[in-house]
Amino acid sequence: MSDTHQHSVVFVRTDMLPEQEPPAAERGIVKWMRQNLFSSIPNGILTLASFYAIYALLSGVMPWVLNGIWDAPSIRACREILQGNAGGCFAVLTERWNQLLFGFQYPEEIYWRPTLALALLFIALAPVLFSKSFPRQLLIFTGLYPFIAFWLIWGGSLLVPVFALLGILAGYMVYSRYVAQSFAAGFFGGIAAALVFWWITGFLPTENVLAIQAVESRSIGGFMLNLILGVVCVSLSIPIGIALALGRQSNMPIIKWICVVFIEFIRGVPLITLLFVANVVLAYFLPPGTTFDLILRVIIMITMFASAYIAEVIRGGLAALPRGQYEAADSLGLDYPQAMRLIILPQALKISIPGIVNVAVGLFKDTTLVSIISMFDLVGMIRGPILASTEWNGVYWELFGFAAVLFFIVCYGISQYSQWLERQLQTDHR
Repeated sequence: MSDTHQHSVVFVRTDMLPEQEPPAAERGIVKWMRQNLFSSIPNGILTLASFYAIYALLSGVMPWVLNGIWDAPSIRACREILQGNAGGCFAVLTERWNQLLFGFQYPEEIYWRPTLALALLFIALAPVLFSKSFPRQLLIFTGLYPFIAFWLIWGGSLLVPVFALLGILAGYMVYSRYVAQSFAAGFFGGIAAALVFWWITGFLPTENVLAIQAVESRSIGGFMLNLILGVVCVSLSIPIGIALALGRQSNMPIIKWICVVFIEFIRGVPLITLLFVANVVLAYFLPPGTTFDLILRVIIMITMFASAYIAEVIRGGLAALPRGQYEAADSLGLDYPQAMRLIILPQALKISIPGIVNVAVGLFKDTTLVSIISMFDLVGMIRGPILASTEWNGVYWELFGFAAVLFFIVCYGISQYSQWLERQLQTDHR
């Protein structure tokens, strides 16, 4: 053995070296910027161009916002305070906020009623939108909410929404009694029972029974009108759209072609045309002396319009399901209503969520079209009484910017909820 091997010493480390931080370019904000903003020369150029665009936008907008005037009786007073400097006249919002939100004819002393109805709306939607977090018993309040909200907003006798609720319950009892024998008998029998009940109660005196201050429909306006139209029409158009989608795929020729003609005709007609029909033409088809509330007519037309689009979205979801799902339902011995309720529709609706939300967002924004038929919604209030007044004639950016913010908040909330719901319903592990 050589001397080198005899005198070699084996070294074993007895303590660990202290940890050292990674290089500055591989941690923190520097690493994030390298990966997301400056990962390549083209991306770096686009990032710098984006920064410049944001800076140019903010440098022009922020002084206008920060120097804004919030307390002034008119646009002339705002200009005198600004003395030629850049700044918005936001005083119009503080002076006319009540008209922008509730219209110019809704009584100020009962603003609490539509405000309470809006607060109760979130409670009513909670068990529907977040079913896993709230007890199912809250669905009872969800079913009662439309009648409570109607009474709070329109006022009048409490017996009116009570009789409307009892009529629906009577129709449901008849439906549940005969649906096992025949779906058609239960369905049309329930509708007939509800109509007969409402016809009988129409002869009962209800004017001064448990009544609160009544408000006519023409007094409802502002953003409140947009919310009413949006919530009611979206809520009604989804079940009607489901029925139309199923009817279009029906094996019964009459039902199928009725649904096809309805969907194709409504989708081929602009919404503004339907609104003009609701405002002018529909009255010619009613008996002489019949009064048909304009808001109800508009709700019917907007609901028909949205239902046709939702029907096509759901039909796409039904077509996307593999044939094996239908065969699985048949192999389990399920009849048509059971197969649709338990197997087919849940999967089709899950696929259709993005399309349904897209229709709902577009529908809510399209409620501003009612200003063309002289209904004073938020846009109608801005274009009509506010800008027509001498005090605020010339204030455009502030008013329409405020309207844009309100609509953005609602539409963005709907979009975020739909994305959350898609994540909750995701069953694959991609």
